[in-house]
Amino acid sequence: MKRNDPAFTIGVEEEYLLVDKQTRALVVDQPPSLMAEAEEKCGPQVTSELLRSQIEIGTKVCNNVQEVREDLCRLRSNIIAVADTHGLAPIAASTHPFSSWTEQKHTAKDRYEELTHEMQGAARRLVICGMHVHVGIADDELRIDLMNQMSYFLPHLLALSCSSPFWNGRDTGLKSYRLTIFDALPRTGLPERFASWAEYQRHINILMDAGLIEDSTRMWWDLRPSARFPTLETRIMDVCTRLEDTLALTSLLACIMRMMYRLRTRNQRWRIYTPMLIRENRWRAMRYSFDEGMIDLAKGVVVPFEDLIEEILELVAEDAKALDCESELSGVRNILSRGTSAHRQLKEYELERAAGASVEDSLKAVVDTLIEDTAEGLKL
Repeated sequence: MKRNDPAFTIGVEEEYLLVDKQTRALVVDQPPSLMAEAEEKCGPQVTSELLRSQIEIGTKVCNNVQEVREDLCRLRSNIIAVADTHGLAPIAASTHPFSSWTEQKHTAKDRYEELTHEMQGAARRLVICGMHVHVGIADDELRIDLMNQMSYFLPHLLALSCSSPFWNGRDTGLKSYRLTIFDALPRTGLPERFASWAEYQRHINILMDAGLIEDSTRMWWDLRPSARFPTLETRIMDVCTRLEDTLALTSLLACIMRMMYRLRTRNQRWRIYTPMLIRENRWRAMRYSFDEGMIDLAKGVVVPFEDLIEEILELVAEDAKALDCESELSGVRNILSRGTSAHRQLKEYELERAAGASVEDSLKAVVDTLIEDTAEGLKL
C-alpha cells in the first residue's frame, strides 16, 4: 500500500451501567461527585450518558490495537476505582438483568432533554449500552464506498458481541435484546446506500433543512460516517463485557475495512447484497448470536457460523499482519469456543436456578459475574 492510504487509526467508545454493589440494582441517581471524580482521573475521555445510571468512556485516537488495549485498561480501571468509593461498580453489558427502565432518570442536559421530549417513551426505555468503534478513513468518498460494502459484515460483528439476553428480570430468548429497544428510534438499523459523499450529504441536508435533525449525529445507523471525526463508525455491537472480546472485535473490524480497501486498490470489491438479506442475518444474530448459523448469502443457505468466521479470518490474515493485531484477532475464536457475554449470563442464571436459588437471587448472581468479567484482565 501507498503513503496516501487510510490511516486505519482506531477509537473505541464503551458505555457502562452503574450498579449498587449491595443490591446489584441500577443506581437511579449518580452520587453528585462521581462524574467530577471520574473526570479528574480520565479527563474528557469520560462523559455522562442519556440516563444517570450510565457512564461512557472513549479512547484517544490509537495507532494500533495495542494502544487501544492500554487506554481501555486505564479507563475501565479508573471508572471501577471511582465507582467503588461510592459502593458502586460498572458493568459492561448492554442491558441490566433485572432493573426496570421505568425507575430510571435521564441526565439533566439540553441534548438529552430534547431527545426525551421528541422520542417520548421510545427514549425513556433506552437503558441500553453499546460499543462504537471508529476506524480512521479521511477520504469522504472512500468512507461512503466502504460503508456500502461493510454492511454485509455487521450481523457477524453483532453475533460475536451479544451481552443483552435479559430485560426487566426476564430471559428474553434473544441474545441481543438491546437492538429491539434501539430500533424503536427513527434513523436506526442498517445504513442507507449512497453512490457518493455528495448524495449522502444531500439527504442529510434535506432532514436538516426541514428542521428534523440538528446534524448527522442524529443518524443512529448501525454504521455511519462520523459527524465529529474523519472515521467510519460501527455502532451495531453490544458492549463486550470482557476486555479481550472488545479487542478481538475491534481487530476484526479494522482488518475487514483494510481488506475491503485492499480489494479496491486491485479494482475489486465486496459484493453488495440487498438490505433484506442482511437484515435476515441481523435478526439471526439478535436471536441466536452464533448458535444457529447464519445465511451464506453467496450460497443462499444457512451454514455454521464458525465456517463463515473462518473464511473471514482467512481473508483478513494479510491485514491482521499489516495492522499488527494477529494475537488480538485470535480472540475471535475464543469467543466462539466459550461463548459471548450473553451465553455466560444465561449459563450462570441456569446454574443458580438448578441449585435452588430464587429468580431474584439468580439474577443478582448474574450481575456479580458481570462485575467480575468487566474487571477481568485489568490492572486494578
